[in-house]
Amino acid sequence: MAKDKNGEIPVYHSVTEFLKGQASRIFREVNDHDKVVIVNKQNKPQVVVISYDRYIRLKENEGSDI
Repeated sequence: MAKDKNGEIPVYHSVTEFLKGQASRIFREVNDHDKVVIVNKQNKPQVVVISYDRYIRLKENEGSDI
């Protein structure tokens, strides 16, 4: 598993977890612990979930269009 630029290993979750009502818990973990979550559908990465604070930091530091 590759680490991001900050040395953090992303956490993987299945889209099924979101469909089974776990979204609230996952979002809380992302926000409270500044985690990076990659959501897989049929074992393929589909989306990345990050906290709003991390998003703002990325926009400010990288100046990229994310």
